[in-house]
Amino acid sequence: MLYDISGDLMNIYDMTYKKLCDFLTENGEKKSRAEIIFDALYRKGITDLKLIDIPEKAKKLITDNFTTPEAECIDISDGETAVKYLFRLSDGNLIETVLMRHEYGGSVCVSTQAGCNMGCKFCRSGRLKKIRNLTAGEIVSQVLFVKKQTDNLSGISVMGIGEPLDNLDNVLDFIDIMLYPKGLSFAPRKITVSTCGIVPKIEELKNRDFSVNLAISLHAPDNEIRSELMPINKSYPLETLMEAVKDYSEKFNKRVALEYVMIKNVNDSTECAEKLSRLIGNSKLYVNIIRYNSSEGDIYECSDFEQIMRFYDVLKKNNVSVTMRRELGSSVNAACGQLRSDYINNGN
Repeated sequence: MLYDISGDLMNIYDMTYKKLCDFLTENGEKKSRAEIIFDALYRKGITDLKLIDIPEKAKKLITDNFTTPEAECIDISDGETAVKYLFRLSDGNLIETVLMRHEYGGSVCVSTQAGCNMGCKFCRSGRLKKIRNLTAGEIVSQVLFVKKQTDNLSGISVMGIGEPLDNLDNVLDFIDIMLYPKGLSFAPRKITVSTCGIVPKIEELKNRDFSVNLAISLHAPDNEIRSELMPINKSYPLETLMEAVKDYSEKFNKRVALEYVMIKNVNDSTECAEKLSRLIGNSKLYVNIIRYNSSEGDIYECSDFEQIMRFYDVLKKNNVSVTMRRELGSSVNAACGQLRSDYINNGN
């Protein structure tokens, strides 16, 4: 493919290493320049393309055709364990990114879409419908911004606003850029991709060379409850989803997380815990119990702590691996889409 270099400047953060190599060679330059450019962008943090140490002819090619747009942060909500950033995109759309602070370092949770079309009833971001996909570069820019805010960025979660597998091509390019050794050089085990369960896209992700961590937004132990909470279940019911998830786990010999938000009197009974145990069986799947982070206008409430512990105990009794997520975001409106929604609803 010969890139069109006659129009507007391109976002250089959209370019995977291979795409940058192709651009260079198809315009008469050595592809070896791509490693120097990646090193400058991602390791040295250079944003002025004129400062990259490559020959003048190659530098002119790059500066004439690319730009390095920085994320525009318009609001910050800072708490003890998490920081939420609200960004305005070049077309005015808003997205959120969260830095989560752990004892071992920071992890960043990035958004992949402006809005979301999955319509999960308990999810704040789903109330503002999808406007468009983010480009790979717009996802990359979130990481680069947060990286400047912390000394030790150790992990990436692709589970902010939007359904990542509904924007799979750009998400795959983003992952490629994050993994490249001359770039930020994250290990696949340090990247987690979440999905509500688009089965064909899980299959596509499974067929890639790298094996990032997979997290499934499950939130129900049977089709009746899940279809009520998550419309995607009508297209890809639990039986189909669990087969794809177990195949992914077996191929890469990885534990896959089943995210489970505890919603009072909906999915939190001990009967639900028994059903969930049977659904998992002896597979390498584990349950990540999450306290529901309610906000104004919600129709659901978080389960009582005592009921959460009863649910937890049933899973443990049935030899299911289970964790309970630390509450890292309640103090900063970190329910997905909450800061963005509040900003829009306040007339900004």
